[in-house]
Amino acid sequence: MSGGSGQELSQRMAVSNLRIGLLAMGMALVSGIVSAQGNAPGVRPDPTIPSNQVPGVLSRVSFEQRLNERLPLGLPFKDEHGRDVKLGDYFGRKPVVLTFVYYECPMLCTEVLNGLESALRVLNESIGREFDVVTVSFDPKETPVLALGKKKAYLERYKRPEAEQGWHFLTGDKRSIDVLTEAAGFTYTWDAASHQFAHPSGIVVVTPQGVVSRYFFGVDYSPRDVKFALIESSNEKIGSLADKLLLYCYHYDPKTGNYGFVAMRAVRIGGAMTLLALVGFVFVSLRRETNGQ
Repeated sequence: MSGGSGQELSQRMAVSNLRIGLLAMGMALVSGIVSAQGNAPGVRPDPTIPSNQVPGVLSRVSFEQRLNERLPLGLPFKDEHGRDVKLGDYFGRKPVVLTFVYYECPMLCTEVLNGLESALRVLNESIGREFDVVTVSFDPKETPVLALGKKKAYLERYKRPEAEQGWHFLTGDKRSIDVLTEAAGFTYTWDAASHQFAHPSGIVVVTPQGVVSRYFFGVDYSPRDVKFALIESSNEKIGSLADKLLLYCYHYDPKTGNYGFVAMRAVRIGGAMTLLALVGFVFVSLRRETNGQ
């Protein structure tokens, strides 16, 4: 990764920490792990509920990993221009990062999209070139007009022209939304008291064939881990040789939703490189000895 990218990553991490600090002052984030805990944005804390118990509205919120499950690609939606599309229109050639938000969400959904855009901006790979992003509103009342406004805002942030054809913002009816969110393990609920949705946060990486591959929870995503997930989901068709060798040293842990270092794999790579170096040294030495005779 270049020096500029490293500096940008440091700045991104600082901004992310500030965002998280501000969120903590106002509310408890729903982190999107298998069992959501704490108070979701817009859910008023109930002083009668013990701190070690999940409020009723949040007991209906979760993000369960459905790894290796195929998404229903035939579901109908509308794109940001109001055109009728099917989910499968965005699959077939590239891995896809799938996000669930609603466009008028007052805070958490924006944090999810901000965290995703910040992580993807650091990568050399680009939306629309090596992979696509599909953002789906889970509010059936939202319209393509809202979707288009959200798309324009994030294309302006991302600043890569190829993303115009690669980042899609969809709306749909309740049936399509319910079937897709169920398939992806995304469970949310309407909180009548706050007039907002209580929902988990996170992103899903899906293979070109529509098979769920990886989950990342929360609102801040490691660019390295997202890149590894995209490489794996593309059957290693994207990424450099160095990226693929590095990926070999890491293992995805579905319990934590990230990649951990595997020491034995690193030792094997180191041993193989040492052996190659020795073979190369012996070969060069023999050539020199032969040429000197």
